[in-house]
Amino acid sequence: MAVADQPSEQIEVRTTHNINTNNQFFVWREFLWGGIAGAFGEGMMHPIDTIKTRVQSQIILSAHENQKSILQMVRSVWVTDGLKGFYRGVGPGVTGSLATGATYFGVIESIKKWIEESHPSLGGHWAHFIAGALGDTLGSFIYVPCEVMKQRMQVQGTRKFWSSLVMKESALINPGIDMYGYYSGMFHAGCSIWKEQGPKGLYAGYWSTLARDVPFAGLMVTFYEALKDVTQYGKQKWFPNSNYHVNSTLEGLLLGGLAGGLSAYLTTPLDVIKTRLQVQGATLRYKGWLDAVQRIWMIEGARGMFRGSIPRIIWYVPASALTFMAVEFLRENFNGKLDNREVEEVANLPLKEKGSSLVS
Repeated sequence: MAVADQPSEQIEVRTTHNINTNNQFFVWREFLWGGIAGAFGEGMMHPIDTIKTRVQSQIILSAHENQKSILQMVRSVWVTDGLKGFYRGVGPGVTGSLATGATYFGVIESIKKWIEESHPSLGGHWAHFIAGALGDTLGSFIYVPCEVMKQRMQVQGTRKFWSSLVMKESALINPGIDMYGYYSGMFHAGCSIWKEQGPKGLYAGYWSTLARDVPFAGLMVTFYEALKDVTQYGKQKWFPNSNYHVNSTLEGLLLGGLAGGLSAYLTTPLDVIKTRLQVQGATLRYKGWLDAVQRIWMIEGARGMFRGSIPRIIWYVPASALTFMAVEFLRENFNGKLDNREVEEVANLPLKEKGSSLVS
């Protein structure tokens, strides 16, 4: 039995409402843009991250030797491993950053849209902080195992270098207990850690990672949004009648770099603790997070807590700049095209549905 035709206006309004509800609430594109941007930033800046990891972990691996400076560490990596040494662990690094970038930006934009649509009174910098922290926490289930594999591969260097170091340190520090073996790649690293230590090994330092990344993620998006507000305020105050438009890609590059660098410095002590807990392997130097804090502070003082802060900032300023730049670029150049395509589909619906009937 045929039912009366529905007016094309009703079909158009209903379809438009469904499309807008989908895109505005879940903002699926932000997950894609965030993943691409996160992987891009990590891949570009991985060599600096390798230096930071080695500087922070050298007291565990070479406790009897003088600690190297940043320039000495760069030279050491180049002499022993060559260019390849700077890119050890890039596979798990990019994988982890892809996952975290996707959840970070996806959750932030989804929560921002939800607040704007349903709870405008909850807006502000606290909402940005919570959204960033939640997005990063969701990505941690993939990011932390990748981080463990990445950092262990970063400190190993060449097979010859790692074998000689393990033999020397085993004899000096704890005879009879071997450190983990050499990893030929990401898959080998994951399988070896699982076989030797189980899930506990892959998630080594999980809580210390969250203790570092939750504040960092929250601070970074808060600083970024605050800097955007300051930029907008300055433009309105000093150039009220100007039609000059700041390119969002350039804005992401500059403000993202500032936000990332400031957040990175403030969370450096948390990064030192996390790195040492993850690098130590089965030969435990630290019994846990609090033990690491106490021992680092007592033995090395404030300098130890902020060890590696310079390469960390050097890494995060351009990495954050590139990540936010990439996200803003993708938003600016692709979101509009996707929206236009959806509008065209809606516009064509009345023509396709005209004269059609719904059959019960």
